[in-house]
Amino acid sequence: MDSVALYYDTELYPSMKEQKNFERNVFNKTHKADNEIAFLEGMTIVYKSSIDLFFYVVGSAQENELMLMAVLNCLFESLSQILRKNVERRCLLDNLDGVFLVVDEIIDGGVILESDPQQVVEKVNYRADDNPLSEQSVAQVIQSAKEQIKWSILK
Repeated sequence: MDSVALYYDTELYPSMKEQKNFERNVFNKTHKADNEIAFLEGMTIVYKSSIDLFFYVVGSAQENELMLMAVLNCLFESLSQILRKNVERRCLLDNLDGVFLVVDEIIDGGVILESDPQQVVEKVNYRADDNPLSEQSVAQVIQSAKEQIKWSILK
């Protein structure tokens, strides 16, 4: 089971082993369930699946489930737009930098900043426009570098 996870409370699950155990327990409890909410180890968990992915937002037991669900929906809708409705494992992993940008726009240090997917996508696209390399694929950058090296050698 591969996972991409961000932990904002490092005291709760301080080691990688504890984090992986928690993730395994969450997955085991939710992957066959039809619900959208679960409670585990004193945590409130909202979740959604898409093709071969599971998305989870976890908060304390005192956290408002509707707010957690708003964050989850914002995450999913933002990623859906950025990935051009192709929300599946391979596409997500190929665009992991964009995924982290989305998460950073929604949550900062465990504090919810945004729950409107349209706002998130606009901010992420603005950031991507600041980086001239984001307009080129890695293959294009490598090809361009090869051309420059070839011409500098031939001179």
